[in-house]
Amino acid sequence: MSVSLAKGQKLSLEKPGGGRLGVVRMGLGWRAAQRKGFLAKLFASQEIDLDASAVLFSGGKPVDVVFFQHLTSNDGSVRHSGDNLTGGAGDATDDETITVDLTAVPAEVDQILFTVNSFTGQTFQEVENAFCRLVDTQTGTELARYTLTGGGAYTAQIMAKMQRTQAGWQMIAIGQPAGGRTFQDLMPELVKHL
Repeated sequence: MSVSLAKGQKLSLEKPGGGRLGVVRMGLGWRAAQRKGFLAKLFASQEIDLDASAVLFSGGKPVDVVFFQHLTSNDGSVRHSGDNLTGGAGDATDDETITVDLTAVPAEVDQILFTVNSFTGQTFQEVENAFCRLVDTQTGTELARYTLTGGGAYTAQIMAKMQRTQAGWQMIAIGQPAGGRTFQDLMPELVKHL
């Protein structure tokens, strides 16, 4: 059963019957907002290139990143599916994914922050049905979903983070609007959420 996360809500990444999850997939889905009125007949909806990224931190410092130009972390524990330049049909399927092998993440990595950026510069006012979700890859079960709401005049969002605790990994929904075309533009904002 999936949990619909609210901003700031935490979710333990332990299996319901006990034990820890091994490999999880963070999925991102979206579609361009449908134009309305007279202009809708003249102009089709514009394609929007959203990009998912994962920044790995150790002791408050970034140590690696996975994004469309670096698809696998240096240690191989985090992998990106590749760049989707247009989004989907808004049918709740993942357009980009980042897979994390929690058992292989180096011990010094204590947090992984997930971001989404509008590489082509459109704002989230032009995006609809945007979400991120966490899936147990072993069972295919959706564990949590965070809807990227608001449709504001921003070009990026810090979606969520996975944080290592003494009890294991947990996911925290952040949902912080920001500005920037790439994860590099978000670095000053990311450190505020460590």
